[in-house]
Amino acid sequence: MRYGVRLLHLGDGDVPGPEVYWMSDWDHWYRLAFQAFLVQGPGVTALIGTGPAEDLTPMNRQWAGFLGERAAMRREAGQWLPDQLAALGVDRADVTHVLLTPLQLYTTSNVPLFPNARIGLTERGWTHFHRTHAHPHDDRWSSLPPDVLAYLTHEAWDRVRLLADEDEVAPGLRTWWTGSHHRASMAVEIDTDAGVVTVTDAYFTRRNLDTDHPIGICENIYEALAAHARVRDVADHALTLYDPDQLDRYPDGIVAPAPVARS
Repeated sequence: MRYGVRLLHLGDGDVPGPEVYWMSDWDHWYRLAFQAFLVQGPGVTALIGTGPAEDLTPMNRQWAGFLGERAAMRREAGQWLPDQLAALGVDRADVTHVLLTPLQLYTTSNVPLFPNARIGLTERGWTHFHRTHAHPHDDRWSSLPPDVLAYLTHEAWDRVRLLADEDEVAPGLRTWWTGSHHRASMAVEIDTDAGVVTVTDAYFTRRNLDTDHPIGICENIYEALAAHARVRDVADHALTLYDPDQLDRYPDGIVAPAPVARS
C-alpha cells in the first residue's frame, strides 16, 4: 500500500535554545512551526495529530507561565486544523485514523471532532498517563484535556487502540515507540511513491537528527540516540512535528503525492 502525505502548518511558537538542543544554545531562541500530517490512500484518511484547540488561551496560559509570553503559540486565520481540512475538501467524518504523538494539547485537543476515526496512541504513554501523579514534564492536564479524556474513555473507547512498541495501523502504515521526548512519543512510518516517510516528535529539527544532538526537553538521551539512528536508517523523508525548515522544503505542503488510482 502506498500513501500520499501532506503537512499542515498549525502555527508557531518560540522556545529557548536549550529546549531544542540539549545543554547548548543558551543565548538563542528558536521558532518551532507546529505541524500535523494528513495521510491518504485507498480506504485510509489518517491524521498524525489533531492540532491545538480553536481557543488557544488555556494552552498559551500554561506555556507562557512556564517560558514567558514569547513562547505562546501564534496562529493565523485558517490554520486551525479543521479549517485546513475543510479547505482541502476532507470531511472530518471521513477521517479513518487519528494517531497521537505525543500526548500534548497541541496534538490531542481536537480528537472529539473526528467521530469515526480509530484513535491510536502508545500503550506505554496511556499507561504512564494513568499511573503518574506528579511528573516534572508530563503534566496531566497539558497532556489530555478533561473533555478529551472523558471522550476517549467513554464515547470513543471502542475506537481507541493502544499501540504496541512495534505495530501496524494499516498495510504500509506502521508505528514504533521512540520515547525520548515523552513516554507517549512514537514514530510513524509511511510507505509512499517517494519512499518511506517518517514523522516523529522524538527530535525537533534536522540538526538534532544529523548531528545526534538530543533535544533539551528529553526524558532519555539513550532513547533519543536510538530513535535518531533508526530514522536515519529507514527514512527517505525524515519529518518532525516542529521543524520550520520543512515548510521551505515542501512549500505546497505535499511531502509525497497521493498515488494515482489504477483502473
